Amino acid sequence: MLAVITWWLFRIQIMSYQVLVVEDQPDIAQLIKINLEQLDIRCDIEHDGKQALEQALKNKYDVLILDVMLPNLSGLDICKAVRFEKPEQSIIMLTSKNSELDRVLGLELGADDYMTKPFSILELQARVKSQLRKVDLLNNNIPQIEVSNEPEELIFDTLVISIKNHQIIRDEKIIELTNLEFDLLLFLAKSPGEVFSRTQLLDHVWGYQHAGYEHTVNSHINRLRNKIEENANEPKYIQTVWGVGYKFELKG
Repeated sequence: MLAVITWWLFRIQIMSYQVLVVEDQPDIAQLIKINLEQLDIRCDIEHDGKQALEQALKNKYDVLILDVMLPNLSGLDICKAVRFEKPEQSIIMLTSKNSELDRVLGLELGADDYMTKPFSILELQARVKSQLRKVDLLNNNIPQIEVSNEPEELIFDTLVISIKNHQIIRDEKIIELTNLEFDLLLFLAKSPGEVFSRTQLLDHVWGYQHAGYEHTVNSHINRLRNKIEENANEPKYIQTVWGVGYKFELKG
């Protein structure tokens, strides 16, 4: 008995990540919880939208997994409210297979990623681990090798990307970006003029490759342009290379 108790105490200690699963179907919520706990991730479950929002704002979660259709308050409304209060919060949306509008809205409202139902458990685990890696890097939980010749900031005209402070400044004003938006901009800006396909960006910034998710990149590029460009329709920094992908190049 003592050995069992000791094992469970050890297990609780190593389960350092915490995820909030917001899903109104108990069987799906439980399935997600069981499979994330296999990765030593603690999971809370909420079935009601309003209660989920209270939990998300009151407690600290590494990742929120939000279904769109929920009682009393939709996942899209939760995403919008949480993103306003906690810009750094990692959010994965769950949408129905045929609901492209929900996927687009979720990304536009600030979701970092989305998955369509029915989904693969292995893919779900990969998506969550990808978000947790970003959380670790942001919180400096993973030791990083110091590179002496890496600049603390990148400057392009009036746009300043502060790598050290994880901050974007344009025309001497701070621009609020989500963690993923910052990572996307920094990745492009570190290789000015180089063209990256959507698949390459998914691999390097999101941490996975999966056919059919290129629209995720498009939506984040659009959101990024709306925040950092003076005119998103005539971008000065992030350029589209038609038929290929995107590049960071200062225009004129």
